[in-house]
Amino acid sequence: MNATTTAAVDLRRPRFKTVIFDVDSTVCAIEGIDWLAARRDPEIARESETLTAQAMAGVMPIEAVYTRRLQRIRPTAGELISLAEAYRESLQPGAQELVTLLQRAGTQVHLLSGGLRIAIVPIALQLGVPTDRVHAVSLARDTDGTMSLLDGDQPLSTQRGKPLMVQRLALATPTVMIGDGSTDAAVRGVVTEFIAYTGVARRENVVAVADAEADSFAALYPLLFHPVSSR
Repeated sequence: MNATTTAAVDLRRPRFKTVIFDVDSTVCAIEGIDWLAARRDPEIARESETLTAQAMAGVMPIEAVYTRRLQRIRPTAGELISLAEAYRESLQPGAQELVTLLQRAGTQVHLLSGGLRIAIVPIALQLGVPTDRVHAVSLARDTDGTMSLLDGDQPLSTQRGKPLMVQRLALATPTVMIGDGSTDAAVRGVVTEFIAYTGVARRENVVAVADAEADSFAALYPLLFHPVSSR
């Protein structure tokens, strides 16, 4: 956060009672499933990147690619631990400070992701977000020992999973969702505002339906806090 941003907003007065962040390509600069795919041969890596890009752009629903990618990659438990470290290393500049300030101001912060919960919980703990406010996809072991199966019903592996989850959580309003992909934009109508985060990837179809756009965490301050009163 720079001096100009600090002067422009009142950090005591958040605009929302609940702020919901996507994780992949928003809080962190990587797509977790593509990071795992890169540990495989180039063909699998390219296929995963293509499928992820198509799903995030809304070309195809995420459920059409989710289990397909897992079955191709077949991640191990050890690789998921390594992914957690990759998330920590790719944390967006200013994310830690913004989350801390929001929570100090009384705002509830949630992480809502189609990523893998086991790898996301460590970054949530680093940010100070309680684990009961981390909503992501849980996996189960396949017969070969890999973590390549969904652990029962996992709504966040589907295109409409995020709006469904927001409705189930009955969050304090007003609410705002911040994310980069079509699954984040799908929450429009069940949150008060949607902010397209473009600091990692800019998707025109997502920006087109957003209430606002932010290309960095510093740019989120005037969108999340009231301006300083002139009185």
